[in-house]
Amino acid sequence: MEIIADLHIHSRHSRATSKDISIENLEKWARIKGISLLGTGDFQHPLWKEEINEKLIEDKNGILRTANNFPFILQTEISLMYSRGGKGRAVHLIVLSPNKEIAEKITNYLKSKGRIDYDGRPIFGIDAEQFVKDLKEINDKIEIIPAHVMTPYFGIFGSKSGFNSLKDCFGEQTEKIYAVESGMSADPSMLWRFEEIASGKVRIVSFSDAHSFWPFRLGREAVILEISELNYDNIIKAIRTGIGLKATIETPPEYGKYHWDGHRLCNFSCSPEKTQELKGICPICKKSLTIGVDNRVEEIARQPKKFEPKNAAPFFKILPLQEVLSLAIGSSMQSKKIWEIYNLLIKEFGSEFEILLKISQEKLLKISDAKIVELILKNREGKIKVTPGYDGEYGITSLGNKQATL
Repeated sequence: MEIIADLHIHSRHSRATSKDISIENLEKWARIKGISLLGTGDFQHPLWKEEINEKLIEDKNGILRTANNFPFILQTEISLMYSRGGKGRAVHLIVLSPNKEIAEKITNYLKSKGRIDYDGRPIFGIDAEQFVKDLKEINDKIEIIPAHVMTPYFGIFGSKSGFNSLKDCFGEQTEKIYAVESGMSADPSMLWRFEEIASGKVRIVSFSDAHSFWPFRLGREAVILEISELNYDNIIKAIRTGIGLKATIETPPEYGKYHWDGHRLCNFSCSPEKTQELKGICPICKKSLTIGVDNRVEEIARQPKKFEPKNAAPFFKILPLQEVLSLAIGSSMQSKKIWEIYNLLIKEFGSEFEILLKISQEKLLKISDAKIVELILKNREGKIKVTPGYDGEYGITSLGNKQATL
């Protein structure tokens, strides 16, 4: 069976998230998006844990289901902020649990290290190497995946507080890290150039890190799994071995918030080449630029551009449908007009991913105008221009003189 999975989301109890996130809304919009498996997000948070226990029934294979049979697996994100080698480190990690019993043990471990009730993504002063060791001692089926690995402030390869390799971060526990999350500002072609990923020992996954349930957030990045049966063990096998990891769905890296170097407050961004000319100094405020993903990749890459490891999973690079419609119509993504077109397309074709990835030009033209269809097809081919995001600002899509932003 083919499963499209988004295993990195948040509850309404995380900072800067929609207060309308609920199990019901996640299920509703996941079905509309075309997602067939979600992470629960924030499983250790006391209030969200109550909602999980009330609304999701766990089967013997580690899958939790709603009353309407939509599947989730237990997932959270943990922030580690600590000092190593005389430098402050900040690392975000996705944690997947095989069942509620193990999730409870993880929760008790976290409670022994600090508070878990103030934020769905709690912060702990634990070294990442020690964190992996401790969780693996609880149960080896716990999966730990470095999140959005290239973002400057909280990615393990980030320019501000990261490391130059997985080994630098996880030390003797490195062999227990089987995959990394690309994040919106990077795609597999960038990460393939890193030594540990180039070797084929570490896979690349993509998830949305969604802070709301809207379809331009949820599933904007995802994995496509091809497994014989939906259970936790098969999901983890795909992540750890690549067997069953059919492809990833990515947004264009330029669409992410940290692709180029720059300063948001100065309204200035530039390419790595320009940064080199400027010697890393912002021409507006004369302070050091925030170094983005594109620049950082070149700093730590060990393989040339266009390098591709053997047996690497393919990836689709696409923008969310509402972004495409917004660009075609020249209206904001949540305008009434965009929703009317979006809902019409969903009603006809079933889900957003069907429209973005599969429905033929001929079928699309039967219910949508030529300009929209043209952009949907250009989106599949990665031909929509995106001005790179920088220093916390999303990238901007453009077509002629029209622009749409998040």
